[in-house]
Amino acid sequence: MARIVIIGAGFGGIAAAAALVRAGFDDLVLLEKGDRIGGVWRDNTYPGCGCDIPAPLYSYSFAPNPQWSRRFPPRREILGYLQDFAERWGLLPRVRLNAQVTGAAWDDAAGRWRVSTADGGEVVADVLIPAVGQLGNPVVPVLKGAQRFEGPAVHTARWPEDLTVDGLNVGVIGTGASAIQLVPAIAGRAGRVTVFQRTPPWTLPKPDRRYSHLRERLYTRFPGLSRVPRWGVWGMTWVAGRAVTGHRVAGALLKGMSNAQRRLQVPDPALRARVTPVEPMGCKRVLFTNAWYPALRRPDVGLVTAPIEAVTPNGVLTSDGVEHRCDVLVYATGFDAVDFLVPVRIRGRDGKELSDVWRDGAFAYLGMSVPGFPNLFLMYGPNTNTGNSSVIYFHEAQARHIVQAVRLVAAGGAPLEVRRERSDSYDAEIQRRLATSVWTGCRSWYRTATGRIVTNWPGMAAEYRRRTRRLRPADYGRSLE
Repeated sequence: MARIVIIGAGFGGIAAAAALVRAGFDDLVLLEKGDRIGGVWRDNTYPGCGCDIPAPLYSYSFAPNPQWSRRFPPRREILGYLQDFAERWGLLPRVRLNAQVTGAAWDDAAGRWRVSTADGGEVVADVLIPAVGQLGNPVVPVLKGAQRFEGPAVHTARWPEDLTVDGLNVGVIGTGASAIQLVPAIAGRAGRVTVFQRTPPWTLPKPDRRYSHLRERLYTRFPGLSRVPRWGVWGMTWVAGRAVTGHRVAGALLKGMSNAQRRLQVPDPALRARVTPVEPMGCKRVLFTNAWYPALRRPDVGLVTAPIEAVTPNGVLTSDGVEHRCDVLVYATGFDAVDFLVPVRIRGRDGKELSDVWRDGAFAYLGMSVPGFPNLFLMYGPNTNTGNSSVIYFHEAQARHIVQAVRLVAAGGAPLEVRRERSDSYDAEIQRRLATSVWTGCRSWYRTATGRIVTNWPGMAAEYRRRTRRLRPADYGRSLE
């Protein structure tokens, strides 16, 4: 029986653990750096935080939740769902909390991984599954004078529990996914909100609604009914997926909806011009919102488009010479998604470091396996982010594939390591397809400094599931028998 170590207890790590336990692999431990499970839903506590994928699809397909309060649930419900799932499936006793993994090294003589933790401990494993995600390292831009700011300066992913903005002047740097949730949530509570925009985002109306108690009772009694809204949401994401993968009609439909939303919600032509995107739709994350534009129209909310010159002790100075006074400064500036596994140091065969192998951009066969790193399988690895569907759908596909890999490892023989030529040909295909995608049209968190797209999957979600459905032993140098 294989000994398995999973790094991280967010949706990816829990998905892998559940699949392995269902398959009969009991000897596993999840090493979680936090004081409870949850990943990004534990870490992101800023006001207004919630999901932009409808709940029927943002949940495990085999564990529907009849108790969602609305189609796009708030963060606390998502975290509660994951915690309840882990408890019901008996996974919590397998989680070791406050266990920060600092490194892992392959012991070729023993054919095992030696995993190091910050407290000086070591865990030995036959199989290592990093599931640390792509959105765990917040990015704070380097701004002149930032260290001189006299008030609280926080990143949305590190929102202090005791921070209140009531009656204060709040500066929000960024107009991405967290900003469009945060600003409407604090507008009216804060004395004034000043939004510093570099590029305006593309948005779409958010088809949100509250769920009734009747729905909860029906779905509790007849769980099979939950497949109906799940397939409905799947249809919505299919249209979005077709749009970002080049279908002209689907793309025109979504672009028309976005333009209509701005015309209806921003009647002032001058403001509308400032919030109209100039980059291709889809090259950055398209944001679902009904509240963003109305918030920007409020008299106590200001939109600043002049570039930031510096941070002063009392606010932000922009290139037009205006100092915008702020009591609190919020960095809604996203994450460093292209540097996978940072700061964990992974060493494979011959002591080769994964960070060196990935120096020119991360890659992995099917997003899971890297040549030179035996018995290592990534959850939410390179090129497995989805620009249109639910990442949990990808988690489930990866977990099923990893179960097959662990079965081969447990059966004995040489460690399981993807063949370099197979990995190289796969990566060449993915990058060739990405080179003609909409994501090459702008600078975004999808791309490295050299322009290589290392986060996103180039096709539809169903294609990824199909390609990962059955592990091919020959890809790993194993006999087909």
